[in-house]
Amino acid sequence: MKQDFISRRDFLKNIGIVGASAVLAASPWLSTFSEVTLTGKEKCRLGVIGVGSRGQFHLGFLSKNPKVEVVALCDIYPPSIEEAHKIVPKAKLYGDYRKLLDNKDIDAVLVATPLNTHYKIVMDAFDAGKHVLCEKCIGYTIEECYNMYKRHKETGLIFFTGQQRLFDPRYIKAMELVHRGMFGEINAIRTFWNRNGDWRRPVPSPELEHLINWRLYRASSKGLMTELACHQLQIGSWALHKLPEKVMGHGAITFWKDGRDVYDNISCIYVFDNGVKMTFDSVISNKFYGLEEQIMGNLGTVEPEHGKYYFENTPPAPGFLQMVNEFENRLFGSLPFAGTSWAPETANENKGEYILGERPQSDGTSLLLEGFVEAVIARRQPARIAEEGYYASVLCLLGHQAIEEGRVLTFPDEYKIDYLNHHNHASIGI
Repeated sequence: MKQDFISRRDFLKNIGIVGASAVLAASPWLSTFSEVTLTGKEKCRLGVIGVGSRGQFHLGFLSKNPKVEVVALCDIYPPSIEEAHKIVPKAKLYGDYRKLLDNKDIDAVLVATPLNTHYKIVMDAFDAGKHVLCEKCIGYTIEECYNMYKRHKETGLIFFTGQQRLFDPRYIKAMELVHRGMFGEINAIRTFWNRNGDWRRPVPSPELEHLINWRLYRASSKGLMTELACHQLQIGSWALHKLPEKVMGHGAITFWKDGRDVYDNISCIYVFDNGVKMTFDSVISNKFYGLEEQIMGNLGTVEPEHGKYYFENTPPAPGFLQMVNEFENRLFGSLPFAGTSWAPETANENKGEYILGERPQSDGTSLLLEGFVEAVIARRQPARIAEEGYYASVLCLLGHQAIEEGRVLTFPDEYKIDYLNHHNHASIGI
C-alpha cells in the first residue's frame, strides 16, 4: 500500500515555512507527523474521560479519524454520556474512570473533566500505563502540575495538553516570523480575552449547580485565569523562548454578582528579565474587542488570532486628514505648541496583511488531536509539547495566586524545568 501522510503533509507545505529546520525551530512538536504513516493497521485505542461540551467537541474530530478507535466513554452526568454515545455508539460506557483505566484494550485517555479532578485522574492514568491528553489547565495547583510533569518523565508515557494554538497554522507561521526577526526586537506582548455573558449553563435542578457550573466556583476552578489565560500566556514563552520572572495582578466581581465566587474581571502583568512585559486582561461583560494576542516589536506587530501582521512604516495619511493637518499647521504654526491636535499617537489605519493569505477556519484542535494519536502510535513524545503545556498552566496559576495575595510574585525556582533544551532537530518530511 502506498504510504500517505493524510492532509497534514499539505498542511505543513501550506504554512509556507521554508525548510525542515525552520519548521522545527518554530514548532518542534510537528516532528511527530513525520514518523507515522497511514497503513490501515495502526490505531490508537482511546478512552475519553469527561464527555461534556468540550469532550463532545473532541469526539467530533476523533470519530472521523481512521487511526482512532474510541473504545470507552466515562462521565458521572448521564445526559452528557448519552449525547456522547450518539457520536461513538460502539464505545463502552463507564461511570467510574478507574474502571475505564482497568480496561487493557485502551492505549490512551483524553481527560476533559473539571479542573479540580485532573490531577487524580491523570496520575492514575499514568499508573495504569495509559498515555494522556489532559485539557488545560492541567492542574489545580502548581505542585499538581509539577508532579504530573514529573510522572510523565518518569514513565516515558506520552503527555499532551489542550494547547491547540501549538498546532494552529496561524500561530505556527506567526512564531516563525517572530523568530526570524521580521518584527524586530519584541518589546511587549498584550493578550486579552473578552466576552459578554454570564458563563452559566442551564441546570435542571439546584443540586446540580456546582456540578454543571463548576467553572464559577473556586472549589473546582480558578475562573478566567485557568479557563482562558492558560491559552494566551503560552504565547509569551513560545515567542520569547524564556519565562517571565515576576507577575502581579488584580481581579474582582464587577458585573455578574449572581452567587459565583470566581472573578469576572481580571488583569495580570508578567515581567521578563529584560523588562519586557506581557499582559493578560479579561472582562466578561463586554465583548467589543474580543480576543487577541498582540506581539509587538520595534518594526511591526503580529496578531496571531486574526492571522495578520502590521509593519510600523505605514502609508501617508488619507487626503482629508492631510488637508486638515496642513490647515492646522498654517493656522497655528506661529503659536508655541508642541504639535497639532493630530499629533497624539492614536491607532493608525494600517489594515495589515494576512499571514497565510486568508484566515484559516481551524483553530488547531483537530491537528492537536491528530498529533496526539500519531505520538501514541509511534510511542514518541514530540519535543517541548509537554513543557509548553506545563508552563502555560503554571503561569496562569501563578497569576491567579498573585491576584489572590495582592502582591508581586516571583516564579518559584523549584518549579522550573529544563525548558530551552527541549528542542528537537530531527528532520521532517515536507
